[in-house]
Amino acid sequence: MAGTLSSQFLESLLTPGRLALLSVLFVVLSFIVDIARLPRCPDSLPRVGSGRGLIASVKNWVLYVSRYNDWIADGYEKYNKQGRAFVAPSSPSRPLEIVVPKSQTAWMLEQPDRVLSTKEAHRDSLFNDYQFGVDDQFPIRTIHKHLARNIVNLLPGIQKEVHASIDDVYGTDTENWKTLNIWDSLIGIISRVTNRMLVGDPLCHNEEFLKNQVAFADAVVRNGLIMNFFPKVFHPIVGPLVTITNRRAWRKTYEIGKPIIEQRLRDMERKESGADVQVPEDMLTWLIRQAKAEGAADELNPVMLSKRLLPVEFAAIHTTVLTASNILLDLASSDPSLGYIDAIRKETSEVLKEENGNWSKDSLASLHLTDSAIKESMRVSYFARGLTHRKVIAPEGVKNPTEGWHAPEGSFLMLDLAGVHLDPDTFPEPEKYDAFRFLKLREQLDPKNPEEAMKIKRLGMVTTSPEHLTFSHGRHACPGRFFVAHELKMVLAYLLNNYDIKHIEKRPMNDWAGATVIPPMGATIEVKRKAARAS
Repeated sequence: MAGTLSSQFLESLLTPGRLALLSVLFVVLSFIVDIARLPRCPDSLPRVGSGRGLIASVKNWVLYVSRYNDWIADGYEKYNKQGRAFVAPSSPSRPLEIVVPKSQTAWMLEQPDRVLSTKEAHRDSLFNDYQFGVDDQFPIRTIHKHLARNIVNLLPGIQKEVHASIDDVYGTDTENWKTLNIWDSLIGIISRVTNRMLVGDPLCHNEEFLKNQVAFADAVVRNGLIMNFFPKVFHPIVGPLVTITNRRAWRKTYEIGKPIIEQRLRDMERKESGADVQVPEDMLTWLIRQAKAEGAADELNPVMLSKRLLPVEFAAIHTTVLTASNILLDLASSDPSLGYIDAIRKETSEVLKEENGNWSKDSLASLHLTDSAIKESMRVSYFARGLTHRKVIAPEGVKNPTEGWHAPEGSFLMLDLAGVHLDPDTFPEPEKYDAFRFLKLREQLDPKNPEEAMKIKRLGMVTTSPEHLTFSHGRHACPGRFFVAHELKMVLAYLLNNYDIKHIEKRPMNDWAGATVIPPMGATIEVKRKAARAS
């Protein structure tokens, strides 16, 4: 009898309405706890968004997805251009971010890693512990150590892959125009070319392997957006759930790649024992070599090696496809009378003819006009509001010597890429895509003058600066940018010299989701193979 009464009493208390109310209260309390634990930004700094306080914070969270870009642009004009930092809203459960002005770039980037950490900023923003299962430092060290010294020998294979992948995706029909989705077509090309450098042949031709590497990269972006809107107390539950797709995609790539990785490990062991074995120079080989050099025996197994590839696959494929997509849209939508496409065709075909149809490091570096066209697209068609972030990890925090403010441990600092790239004080008509912009600046300088020669060097797309932040800047700038530059130039050269492209009357615009650009996924392009095949 008592048990029945107790059961009825509980049922009367736990009605659906009361359960829903308790759930809402729990979520609200979780957010309040998160806010209480977040580091407090300096009161002396101005703020953009809806202001301070709990109500303002809730309003900022609601508007974050649609208004973040406008807030940062407003703060850049009001404060950064006057040499002042400002505080910007962030997504729920993430600290507010201090946006540092360009004039203080050197101070921010010269701080030691024990004070301002790139690694921890990336770890937090991408939710690495849930998304990748490993950190990105080992592959980054590997790229720094091995990519530059091997890039010359990689070029013939990369060029071959560029030609084959474009032929397969864009087709060889010289009679009819073909309409292609820009994003999907470039995914098909860039994933193959990138994996030629990462894992070599035959994996770079395995469609199932490539499909799942792309699926993994898509999941990282999607899950990062989802987790940004959950209180941290939910992350141990939400994280493993939403990243099921990550683990499923990785598992498929691992199963396909395992025999190749195992064979590579055996071949490198035999080579070290003196056997005459040819080992491909690619990221997989470099990871094994780096692990041996560091005495990291726990890295030398197929599971760990396949996981070490994940952060590189994510960074290399998505950002390169975004960049290539913007380049095609910017060129195809420009006034044909400006002659951008014809000028790139002329430059690339002439240089390639002199090289007997084979690209080299020097010949690619000599493509000043093509370099200018790509860099200009990176400037005006950026894919994130900021790509240079630091997290304060020093227990004592960090003090800014110029303005005197103090950021406590756990705070985030960033540079506003878009504000700098679109600043009319630096770039006249900053909203306009001018493929010749950096070429014209180069032609105004004398390479025989040492000071002007340094300025010429800074005009190249791989040379980062406070005015060119696409690859970030400083000692933690993108280590793969030299490969990306070669890849994009080869893709553009082959595509433009072998295909006619119909003019796009109005460029499809990018959209925003918080700090991230959403490209026009439905944008298409019409192409037709030229009758005479170029190299």
